[in-house]
Amino acid sequence: MNNSGIERVRSTEIAAHIGKRVELQGWLHAVRRLGGVAFVIVRDGWGMAQAVAEEAGQLASIVDGEVQPESVIRLSGIVTEAPQAPGGVELHQPEVEIVTPVTEPLPVLIGKKEIKAALNTQLDHAVFVNRHPTRRAVFRLGAGVMSAFRAHLDGCGFTEIQTPKLVASATESGANVFAVDYFGQKAFLAQSPQFYKQAMVGVFERVYEVGPVFRAEPHDTTRHINEYVSLDVELGFIENHFTVMDVLRNVLAHIFASLNGRYTAELALTGAQLPTVPASIPHIHFADAQELILKLHGVDVRGEPDLSPQDERWLGEWAQQEHGSDFLFVTGYPMAKRPFYTHPDLTRPGYSNSFDLLFRGTELVTGGQRLHRYADYQAALAERGLSEELFASYLETFRYGMPPHGGFAIGLERLLMQLIGAPNLRLTTLFPRDLNRLTP
Repeated sequence: MNNSGIERVRSTEIAAHIGKRVELQGWLHAVRRLGGVAFVIVRDGWGMAQAVAEEAGQLASIVDGEVQPESVIRLSGIVTEAPQAPGGVELHQPEVEIVTPVTEPLPVLIGKKEIKAALNTQLDHAVFVNRHPTRRAVFRLGAGVMSAFRAHLDGCGFTEIQTPKLVASATESGANVFAVDYFGQKAFLAQSPQFYKQAMVGVFERVYEVGPVFRAEPHDTTRHINEYVSLDVELGFIENHFTVMDVLRNVLAHIFASLNGRYTAELALTGAQLPTVPASIPHIHFADAQELILKLHGVDVRGEPDLSPQDERWLGEWAQQEHGSDFLFVTGYPMAKRPFYTHPDLTRPGYSNSFDLLFRGTELVTGGQRLHRYADYQAALAERGLSEELFASYLETFRYGMPPHGGFAIGLERLLMQLIGAPNLRLTTLFPRDLNRLTP
């Protein structure tokens, strides 16, 4: 109860209080007028509710435009059934108190179903625009993905870890890292938790992490940003990369089942189309995928060390047509394109025990089996001209007994992008960081 003795409820709960006077606290989302009747939409942290005033005097300060949308208000009224209203109920005989008035024009109009402003304008004002119900629903789905990811792995005996984001060497041994002055020493923002999650397999056997990673890649595309949330998994005592692929399949199945059961409103708002995860996701070897592209599209990509976005789209279309699947594993990427810690395919020289998972024609997950013997790491580093000294603490893990192991990493924002069909990754990123953006 509040000071007035009226019970404050969430917008999603008012249907349980028909005939009673309740109070909502939230933001003035929009005002609509129809003849002599005013409809006031209030938005709280969970949804929206509608109040109806037949006499403007009841809500004069709002209806007359003295305060602008996004003003913080307390709105009370008698809950009445109204099939056409949000949630099937609305508030009658409303009374309002302005808590924090907004008296200046909004930088972006967010009271409509869709935001009409250009993408850069939306991102410039993201601290405000993220209040829009559809934008908010995207990030609530993201929270649901992380929650389900954790719940499934916890139930499978995994332990959550948090690893350093300031590191002494580049995880992927490449040049695309952000250098940091660390008290006069050179350090880097972590490209992934790879080294640490492998080390923790030696402690817990099965580990996962949800955290940011940083890539100083000069990509200015609709599917790349320079800081994103990575859902990382690593597990020991595997047979090969297919063991890891099975774990990934089960993780994704649990995530989508959880979203279907708990986030129906957000799925509807965003227009998300939940995929069906096959009991066995189809897979194709990298070399065979290149042959398939040549056969189906007449484009010879054989000899290329990686798949282009167009290659991925073609393979995604094939998986849908041939297998009825939104998902396709591409296995056996060339060793030349994989990090030094990747386990080679001993039956096909030049290829690796690794995979990418395509989701609706876009790479969503990268993973595979890792090297686990110390001598193999020495040889791999020597082959690539890398100093053992630079990786001394990492190599110590393998000097003292590590089982065959592997893992994967899911990009949260890209999963959301593919799930809701967003045209740009920035629309599923809370506060994007790219080549040109460091604020807000």
